[in-house]
Amino acid sequence: MSDKLNIDCCSQPSGLLSVEAARQRILEPINPVTENETLELRHALGRTLAEAVTSSLDVPSYKNSAMDGYALHSRDLPNSGSANLQLIGTSLAGHPYDGSIEPGSAIRIMTGAAVPDDYDTVIMQEQVERSDEIITISSDHCAGENVRYPGEDIKSGDIAGDIGLTIRPAELGLLASLGISDVSVKRRPKVVFFSTGDELREAGDKLEAGQIYDSNRYTLYGMLNKLDVEMEDLGIIPDQPEAIERAFREAGERADIVITSGGVSVGDADYVKQTLEQFGSIDFWKIAMKPGKPLAFGALGKSVFFGLPGNPVSTMATFYQFVIPAIRKLKGETAEKIWTLKVPCHSKLNKRPGRTDFQRGVLQSSADGSLSVHTTGLQGSHVLSSMSKANCFIVLPAESGNIEAGSMVEVQPFESML
Repeated sequence: MSDKLNIDCCSQPSGLLSVEAARQRILEPINPVTENETLELRHALGRTLAEAVTSSLDVPSYKNSAMDGYALHSRDLPNSGSANLQLIGTSLAGHPYDGSIEPGSAIRIMTGAAVPDDYDTVIMQEQVERSDEIITISSDHCAGENVRYPGEDIKSGDIAGDIGLTIRPAELGLLASLGISDVSVKRRPKVVFFSTGDELREAGDKLEAGQIYDSNRYTLYGMLNKLDVEMEDLGIIPDQPEAIERAFREAGERADIVITSGGVSVGDADYVKQTLEQFGSIDFWKIAMKPGKPLAFGALGKSVFFGLPGNPVSTMATFYQFVIPAIRKLKGETAEKIWTLKVPCHSKLNKRPGRTDFQRGVLQSSADGSLSVHTTGLQGSHVLSSMSKANCFIVLPAESGNIEAGSMVEVQPFESML
Protein backbone atom coordinates (compact mmCIF):
# COMPACT_ATOMS: atom_id res chain seq x y z
CA MET A 1 0.00 0.00 0.00
CA SER A 2 1.36 3.42 -0.86
CA ASP A 3 2.01 5.92 1.94
CA LYS A 4 -0.51 8.23 0.30
CA LEU A 5 -2.73 8.01 -2.73
CA ASN A 6 -1.75 10.98 -4.87
CA ILE A 7 -5.27 11.81 -5.96
CA ASP A 8 -6.66 15.20 -6.91
CA CYS A 9 -10.20 15.64 -5.63
CA CYS A 10 -10.87 18.14 -8.39
CA SER A 11 -9.96 15.69 -11.14
CA GLN A 12 -13.19 13.72 -10.70
CA PRO A 13 -14.60 12.95 -14.16
CA SER A 14 -18.02 14.33 -14.96
CA GLY A 15 -19.24 10.98 -16.34
CA LEU A 16 -19.54 7.54 -14.78
CA LEU A 17 -16.53 5.24 -14.64
CA SER A 18 -16.93 1.78 -16.11
CA VAL A 19 -16.55 -1.15 -13.74
CA GLU A 20 -13.22 -2.18 -15.29
CA ALA A 21 -11.86 1.38 -15.26
CA ALA A 22 -12.87 1.81 -11.63
CA ARG A 23 -11.24 -1.49 -10.66
CA GLN A 24 -8.03 -0.47 -12.41
CA ARG A 25 -7.94 2.92 -10.70
CA ILE A 26 -8.51 1.27 -7.34
CA LEU A 27 -5.76 -1.31 -7.75
CA GLU A 28 -3.14 0.93 -9.35
CA PRO A 29 -2.03 2.85 -6.22
CA ILE A 30 -2.20 -0.13 -3.83
CA ASN A 31 0.99 -1.92 -2.85
CA PRO A 32 1.15 -5.06 -0.67
CA VAL A 33 1.81 -4.62 3.02
CA THR A 34 5.52 -4.79 3.75
CA GLU A 35 5.50 -6.24 7.26
CA ASN A 36 6.04 -10.00 7.61
CA GLU A 37 5.67 -12.45 10.46
CA THR A 38 6.68 -16.06 11.02
CA LEU A 39 3.93 -18.50 11.88
CA GLU A 40 3.70 -22.16 12.76
CA LEU A 41 2.54 -23.90 9.60
CA ARG A 42 -1.01 -24.73 10.73
CA HIS A 43 -1.64 -21.14 11.74
CA ALA A 44 -0.61 -19.91 8.28
CA LEU A 45 -3.78 -21.22 6.59
CA GLY A 46 -5.24 -18.47 4.40
CA ARG A 47 -2.13 -16.30 4.65
CA THR A 48 0.20 -15.15 1.87
CA LEU A 49 3.81 -16.30 1.61
CA ALA A 50 6.26 -13.43 2.14
CA GLU A 51 9.32 -15.51 1.21
CA ALA A 52 9.74 -18.26 -1.34
CA VAL A 53 9.95 -21.79 0.06
CA THR A 54 12.64 -24.01 -1.48
CA SER A 55 12.54 -27.76 -1.03
CA SER A 56 15.57 -29.26 0.71
CA LEU A 57 14.65 -32.82 -0.29
CA ASP A 58 13.05 -34.93 -2.98
CA VAL A 59 9.37 -35.81 -2.66
CA PRO A 60 8.98 -38.71 -2.58
CA SER A 61 12.38 -39.16 -0.98
CA TYR A 62 12.70 -42.83 -1.94
CA LYS A 63 11.38 -45.22 -4.58
CA ASN A 64 8.04 -46.56 -3.37
CA SER A 65 4.95 -48.47 -4.40
CA ALA A 66 1.78 -46.83 -5.69
CA MET A 67 -0.26 -49.97 -5.00
CA ASP A 68 -0.69 -52.92 -2.68
CA GLY A 69 0.84 -55.77 -4.64
CA TYR A 70 4.12 -57.48 -5.47
CA ALA A 71 7.47 -55.87 -6.34
CA LEU A 72 9.83 -57.54 -8.81
CA HIS A 73 12.38 -56.82 -11.52
CA SER A 74 11.08 -56.21 -15.04
CA ARG A 75 13.56 -58.75 -16.47
CA ASP A 76 11.39 -61.44 -14.88
CA LEU A 77 8.24 -60.31 -16.70
CA PRO A 78 7.23 -63.00 -19.22
CA ASN A 79 7.16 -62.07 -22.93
CA SER A 80 4.16 -64.38 -23.36
CA GLY A 81 2.10 -66.75 -21.25
CA SER A 82 2.90 -66.53 -17.55
CA ALA A 83 5.78 -66.83 -15.12
CA ASN A 84 6.19 -68.06 -11.55
CA LEU A 85 8.24 -66.07 -9.03
CA GLN A 86 9.42 -66.96 -5.54
CA LEU A 87 8.27 -64.72 -2.67
CA ILE A 88 11.22 -63.83 -0.44
CA GLY A 89 9.82 -61.23 1.94
CA THR A 90 7.63 -58.20 2.62
CA SER A 91 8.02 -54.40 2.46
CA LEU A 92 5.65 -52.37 4.62
CA ALA A 93 5.38 -48.58 4.90
CA GLY A 94 8.06 -47.60 7.38
CA HIS A 95 9.51 -51.13 7.41
CA PRO A 96 11.39 -51.77 4.15
CA TYR A 97 12.66 -55.16 3.02
CA ASP A 98 16.41 -55.29 3.59
CA GLY A 99 17.25 -58.84 2.49
CA SER A 100 19.13 -60.00 -0.57
CA ILE A 101 17.52 -60.02 -4.02
CA GLU A 102 17.80 -62.98 -6.40
CA PRO A 103 16.65 -63.30 -10.02
CA GLY A 104 13.16 -64.81 -10.30
CA SER A 105 12.09 -63.42 -6.91
CA ALA A 106 9.43 -60.99 -5.69
CA ILE A 107 8.28 -59.46 -2.43
CA ARG A 108 4.87 -58.59 -1.02
CA ILE A 109 4.60 -54.76 -0.86
CA MET A 110 2.11 -52.23 0.46
CA THR A 111 1.23 -48.76 -0.84
CA GLY A 112 3.94 -46.25 0.08
CA ALA A 113 6.45 -48.92 1.10
CA ALA A 114 10.00 -48.74 -0.24
CA VAL A 115 10.76 -50.64 -3.43
CA PRO A 116 14.18 -52.32 -3.13
CA ASP A 117 16.93 -50.96 -5.39
CA ASP A 118 17.07 -54.18 -7.40
CA TYR A 119 13.35 -54.05 -8.24
CA ASP A 120 11.67 -51.66 -10.67
CA THR A 121 8.07 -52.85 -11.08
CA VAL A 122 5.01 -53.44 -8.89
CA ILE A 123 2.11 -55.64 -10.00
CA MET A 124 -1.13 -54.86 -8.18
CA GLN A 125 -2.37 -57.73 -6.04
CA GLU A 126 -5.62 -58.21 -8.02
CA GLN A 127 -3.56 -59.14 -11.08
CA VAL A 128 -1.48 -61.83 -9.38
CA GLU A 129 -2.28 -65.43 -8.51
CA ARG A 130 -0.65 -66.69 -5.31
CA SER A 131 -0.12 -70.16 -3.99
CA ASP A 132 1.78 -70.26 -0.70
CA GLU A 133 5.15 -68.56 -1.50
CA ILE A 134 4.81 -68.68 -5.27
CA ILE A 135 3.11 -66.00 -7.37
CA THR A 136 2.07 -66.29 -11.00
CA ILE A 137 2.07 -63.21 -13.27
CA SER A 138 0.91 -62.82 -16.85
CA SER A 139 2.59 -61.09 -19.80
CA ASP A 140 0.14 -58.13 -19.65
CA HIS A 141 2.56 -55.91 -17.73
CA CYS A 142 5.41 -53.54 -18.49
CA ALA A 143 8.53 -52.30 -16.72
CA GLY A 144 8.05 -49.50 -14.19
CA GLU A 145 4.39 -50.16 -13.41
CA ASN A 146 3.07 -48.65 -10.16
CA VAL A 147 6.44 -47.33 -8.97
CA ARG A 148 6.92 -43.78 -7.67
CA TYR A 149 10.42 -42.40 -8.10
CA PRO A 150 12.32 -39.90 -5.91
CA GLY A 151 11.57 -36.29 -6.85
CA GLU A 152 8.57 -37.26 -8.95
CA ASP A 153 6.46 -34.69 -7.07
CA ILE A 154 9.09 -32.15 -6.02
CA LYS A 155 12.85 -32.21 -6.51
CA SER A 156 15.37 -30.88 -4.04
CA GLY A 157 16.01 -27.24 -4.91
CA ASP A 158 12.58 -26.69 -6.49
CA ILE A 159 10.46 -23.71 -5.44
CA ALA A 160 7.59 -25.31 -3.57
CA GLY A 161 5.84 -22.02 -2.77
CA ASP A 162 6.57 -18.65 -4.31
CA ILE A 163 6.05 -15.18 -2.86
CA GLY A 164 2.38 -14.27 -3.10
CA LEU A 165 1.09 -17.83 -2.84
CA THR A 166 -2.03 -18.17 -0.71
CA ILE A 167 -1.69 -21.06 1.71
CA ARG A 168 -4.71 -23.33 1.32
CA PRO A 169 -5.18 -26.86 2.71
CA ALA A 170 -3.21 -28.37 -0.20
CA GLU A 171 -0.30 -25.98 0.44
CA LEU A 172 -0.32 -26.90 4.15
CA GLY A 173 0.13 -30.55 3.21
CA LEU A 174 2.70 -29.77 0.52
CA LEU A 175 4.87 -27.72 2.87
CA ALA A 176 4.48 -30.30 5.63
CA SER A 177 5.67 -32.99 3.18
CA LEU A 178 8.94 -31.04 2.97
CA GLY A 179 9.36 -31.06 6.74
CA ILE A 180 8.69 -27.32 7.01
CA SER A 181 7.20 -26.32 10.34
CA ASP A 182 7.27 -22.49 10.13
CA VAL A 183 6.72 -20.05 7.25
CA SER A 184 7.16 -16.31 6.71
CA VAL A 185 3.87 -14.68 5.71
CA LYS A 186 2.55 -11.18 5.09
CA ARG A 187 0.82 -9.67 8.08
CA ARG A 188 -2.93 -9.46 7.79
CA PRO A 189 -4.24 -6.11 6.52
CA LYS A 190 -6.30 -4.19 9.05
CA VAL A 191 -9.77 -3.13 7.96
CA VAL A 192 -11.88 -0.69 9.98
CA PHE A 193 -15.53 -0.39 9.03
CA PHE A 194 -18.66 1.39 10.21
CA SER A 195 -22.11 2.42 9.06
CA THR A 196 -23.51 5.95 8.97
CA GLY A 197 -27.10 7.08 9.29
CA ASP A 198 -29.54 8.38 11.92
CA GLU A 199 -32.10 5.82 10.77
CA LEU A 200 -29.94 2.81 11.70
CA ARG A 201 -30.30 0.72 14.82
CA GLU A 202 -28.48 -2.32 16.14
CA ALA A 203 -30.06 -5.76 15.86
CA GLY A 204 -31.97 -6.37 19.10
CA ASP A 205 -32.86 -2.70 19.67
CA LYS A 206 -36.43 -1.45 19.48
CA LEU A 207 -37.31 0.31 16.25
CA GLU A 208 -39.03 3.68 16.28
CA ALA A 209 -40.83 5.27 13.34
CA GLY A 210 -38.54 5.71 10.33
CA GLN A 211 -35.79 3.45 11.70
CA ILE A 212 -34.30 0.26 10.27
CA TYR A 213 -31.85 -2.35 11.48
CA ASP A 214 -28.26 -2.08 10.25
CA SER A 215 -27.55 -5.19 8.16
CA ASN A 216 -24.54 -3.90 6.24
CA ARG A 217 -22.03 -4.28 9.05
CA TYR A 218 -23.07 -7.92 9.41
CA THR A 219 -22.58 -8.70 5.73
CA LEU A 220 -19.28 -6.80 5.77
CA TYR A 221 -18.16 -8.79 8.80
CA GLY A 222 -19.03 -12.06 7.05
CA MET A 223 -17.24 -11.16 3.83
CA LEU A 224 -14.18 -9.77 5.60
CA ASN A 225 -13.99 -12.81 7.85
CA LYS A 226 -13.67 -15.09 4.81
CA LEU A 227 -10.80 -12.94 3.52
CA ASP A 228 -8.72 -13.48 6.68
CA VAL A 229 -8.08 -9.85 7.60
CA GLU A 230 -7.78 -8.15 10.95
CA MET A 231 -10.96 -6.12 11.34
CA GLU A 232 -12.48 -3.58 13.69
CA ASP A 233 -16.13 -2.58 13.72
CA LEU A 234 -16.73 1.00 14.91
CA GLY A 235 -20.49 0.50 14.92
CA ILE A 236 -23.13 2.97 13.75
CA ILE A 237 -22.05 6.60 13.40
CA PRO A 238 -24.89 9.15 13.44
CA ASP A 239 -25.28 11.75 10.68
CA GLN A 240 -23.44 14.40 12.65
CA PRO A 241 -20.33 16.08 11.21
CA GLU A 242 -18.43 15.88 14.51
CA ALA A 243 -19.16 12.17 14.98
CA ILE A 244 -18.22 11.31 11.40
CA GLU A 245 -15.03 13.38 11.61
CA ARG A 246 -14.02 11.59 14.82
CA ALA A 247 -14.67 8.17 13.26
CA PHE A 248 -12.66 9.10 10.17
CA ARG A 249 -9.69 10.28 12.23
CA GLU A 250 -9.68 7.15 14.40
CA ALA A 251 -10.05 4.81 11.44
CA GLY A 252 -7.45 6.56 9.30
CA GLU A 253 -4.85 6.35 12.07
CA ARG A 254 -4.91 2.58 12.45
CA ALA A 255 -6.27 0.94 9.29
CA ASP A 256 -4.96 -0.14 5.92
CA ILE A 257 -8.49 0.04 4.52
CA VAL A 258 -11.44 2.03 5.85
CA ILE A 259 -14.92 0.99 4.73
CA THR A 260 -18.13 2.89 5.38
CA SER A 261 -21.63 2.08 4.19
CA GLY A 262 -24.14 4.81 3.50
CA GLY A 263 -23.71 8.55 3.17
CA VAL A 264 -22.16 8.64 -0.31
CA SER A 265 -25.12 9.73 -2.44
CA VAL A 266 -26.17 13.32 -3.02
CA GLY A 267 -28.49 13.98 -0.09
CA ASP A 268 -28.12 17.04 2.12
CA ALA A 269 -27.29 14.86 5.14
CA ASP A 270 -24.60 12.82 3.40
CA TYR A 271 -21.51 13.97 5.27
CA VAL A 272 -19.14 11.16 4.29
CA LYS A 273 -17.97 12.76 1.04
CA GLN A 274 -17.66 16.14 2.71
CA THR A 275 -15.58 14.72 5.54
CA LEU A 276 -13.39 12.70 3.19
CA GLU A 277 -12.67 15.81 1.14
CA GLN A 278 -11.62 17.54 4.38
CA PHE A 279 -9.45 14.80 5.90
CA GLY A 280 -8.44 12.78 2.83
CA SER A 281 -9.07 12.78 -0.89
CA ILE A 282 -11.61 11.41 -3.34
CA ASP A 283 -10.66 9.79 -6.62
CA PHE A 284 -14.19 9.04 -7.81
CA TRP A 285 -17.67 8.38 -6.45
CA LYS A 286 -19.83 7.35 -9.39
CA ILE A 287 -19.63 4.06 -11.28
CA ALA A 288 -21.62 2.87 -14.27
CA MET A 289 -22.95 -0.20 -12.48
CA LYS A 290 -26.24 -1.37 -11.03
CA PRO A 291 -26.59 -1.79 -8.15
CA GLY A 292 -23.81 0.31 -6.65
CA LYS A 293 -23.55 3.55 -8.62
CA PRO A 294 -22.60 5.84 -5.68
CA LEU A 295 -19.29 4.29 -4.55
CA ALA A 296 -16.68 6.67 -3.16
CA PHE A 297 -13.02 5.70 -3.43
CA GLY A 298 -10.06 7.67 -2.17
CA ALA A 299 -7.49 8.03 0.58
CA LEU A 300 -7.69 8.74 4.28
CA GLY A 301 -4.19 9.37 5.63
CA LYS A 302 -2.27 6.19 4.83
CA SER A 303 -5.48 4.23 4.45
CA VAL A 304 -7.38 3.28 1.34
CA PHE A 305 -10.99 4.44 1.65
CA PHE A 306 -14.15 2.82 0.32
CA GLY A 307 -17.48 4.55 0.85
CA LEU A 308 -19.96 1.85 -0.09
CA PRO A 309 -23.60 2.61 -0.89
CA GLY A 310 -26.15 2.20 1.88
CA ASN A 311 -28.57 -0.15 0.14
CA PRO A 312 -27.64 -3.68 1.29
CA VAL A 313 -27.31 -5.34 -2.13
CA SER A 314 -25.30 -2.37 -3.40
CA THR A 315 -22.97 -2.74 -0.42
CA MET A 316 -22.34 -6.40 -1.21
CA ALA A 317 -22.05 -5.92 -4.99
CA THR A 318 -19.47 -3.16 -4.71
CA PHE A 319 -17.58 -5.10 -2.04
CA TYR A 320 -17.33 -8.14 -4.34
CA GLN A 321 -16.28 -6.14 -7.39
CA PHE A 322 -13.86 -3.63 -5.85
CA VAL A 323 -12.98 -4.21 -2.19
CA ILE A 324 -12.06 -7.89 -2.56
CA PRO A 325 -9.50 -7.29 -5.36
CA ALA A 326 -8.03 -4.42 -3.32
CA ILE A 327 -7.66 -6.58 -0.21
CA ARG A 328 -6.10 -9.40 -2.21
CA LYS A 329 -3.51 -7.03 -3.67
CA LEU A 330 -2.89 -5.52 -0.24
CA LYS A 331 -2.25 -9.03 1.12
CA GLY A 332 0.32 -9.61 -1.62
CA GLU A 333 -1.64 -12.37 -3.30
CA THR A 334 -0.88 -13.21 -6.89
CA ALA A 335 -3.33 -11.18 -8.98
CA GLU A 336 -6.11 -13.13 -10.66
CA LYS A 337 -8.97 -11.91 -12.80
CA ILE A 338 -12.44 -12.48 -11.45
CA TRP A 339 -13.50 -15.92 -12.63
CA THR A 340 -16.57 -16.03 -14.88
CA LEU A 341 -18.56 -18.64 -16.80
CA LYS A 342 -20.76 -18.45 -19.88
CA VAL A 343 -24.02 -20.36 -19.35
CA PRO A 344 -27.57 -20.28 -20.70
CA CYS A 345 -30.07 -18.24 -18.68
CA HIS A 346 -33.52 -19.78 -18.21
CA SER A 347 -35.09 -16.46 -17.18
CA LYS A 348 -35.96 -13.30 -19.06
CA LEU A 349 -33.98 -10.42 -17.55
CA ASN A 350 -34.99 -6.79 -17.71
CA LYS A 351 -32.22 -4.25 -18.28
CA ARG A 352 -31.70 -0.80 -19.71
CA PRO A 353 -28.49 0.00 -21.62
CA GLY A 354 -26.00 2.30 -19.92
CA ARG A 355 -24.64 0.50 -16.83
CA THR A 356 -23.13 -2.92 -16.14
CA ASP A 357 -25.80 -4.82 -14.26
CA PHE A 358 -25.01 -7.38 -11.54
CA GLN A 359 -28.24 -9.32 -11.20
CA ARG A 360 -28.53 -12.08 -8.64
CA GLY A 361 -28.87 -15.61 -9.94
CA VAL A 362 -28.81 -19.29 -9.06
CA LEU A 363 -26.19 -21.31 -10.95
CA GLN A 364 -27.20 -24.96 -11.10
CA SER A 365 -26.22 -28.24 -12.71
CA SER A 366 -28.73 -30.43 -14.56
CA ALA A 367 -28.85 -34.24 -14.61
CA ASP A 368 -26.56 -34.35 -17.66
CA GLY A 369 -23.98 -32.11 -15.93
CA SER A 370 -24.67 -28.98 -17.97
CA LEU A 371 -24.77 -25.63 -16.16
CA SER A 372 -27.47 -22.99 -16.37
CA VAL A 373 -28.63 -19.98 -14.38
CA HIS A 374 -31.94 -18.41 -13.43
CA THR A 375 -32.85 -15.20 -11.67
CA THR A 376 -33.70 -14.95 -7.99
CA GLY A 377 -36.61 -12.65 -8.81
CA LEU A 378 -36.85 -9.07 -7.57
CA GLN A 379 -33.58 -7.26 -8.23
CA GLY A 380 -33.96 -4.03 -6.27
CA SER A 381 -30.87 -2.85 -4.39
CA HIS A 382 -32.86 -3.03 -1.15
CA VAL A 383 -33.88 -6.70 -1.64
CA LEU A 384 -31.24 -8.45 0.47
CA SER A 385 -33.10 -11.74 0.18
CA SER A 386 -32.01 -11.79 -3.48
CA MET A 387 -28.41 -12.21 -2.27
CA SER A 388 -29.42 -14.87 0.24
CA LYS A 389 -31.11 -16.93 -2.49
CA ALA A 390 -28.30 -16.39 -5.01
CA ASN A 391 -24.97 -18.14 -5.52
CA CYS A 392 -23.73 -15.93 -8.36
CA PHE A 393 -23.96 -12.60 -10.13
CA ILE A 394 -25.38 -12.56 -13.65
CA VAL A 395 -23.20 -9.91 -15.30
CA LEU A 396 -24.95 -7.98 -18.05
CA PRO A 397 -22.73 -5.62 -20.08
CA ALA A 398 -23.40 -1.88 -20.03
CA GLU A 399 -24.50 -1.82 -23.66
CA SER A 400 -26.98 -4.69 -23.40
CA GLY A 401 -30.74 -4.36 -23.07
CA ASN A 402 -33.30 -6.97 -22.04
CA ILE A 403 -32.10 -10.58 -22.08
CA GLU A 404 -34.41 -13.21 -23.50
CA ALA A 405 -34.74 -16.61 -21.83
CA GLY A 406 -32.30 -19.10 -23.36
CA SER A 407 -29.60 -16.49 -24.03
CA MET A 408 -26.00 -17.09 -23.01
CA VAL A 409 -24.93 -14.88 -20.11
CA GLU A 410 -21.79 -14.36 -18.02
CA VAL A 411 -21.90 -15.35 -14.36
CA GLN A 412 -19.57 -14.82 -11.41
CA PRO A 413 -19.93 -17.59 -8.77
CA PHE A 414 -19.74 -16.09 -5.29
CA GLU A 415 -17.53 -18.90 -3.98
CA SER A 416 -14.85 -18.13 -6.56
CA MET A 417 -14.57 -14.55 -5.27
CA LEU A 418 -14.28 -15.00 -1.50
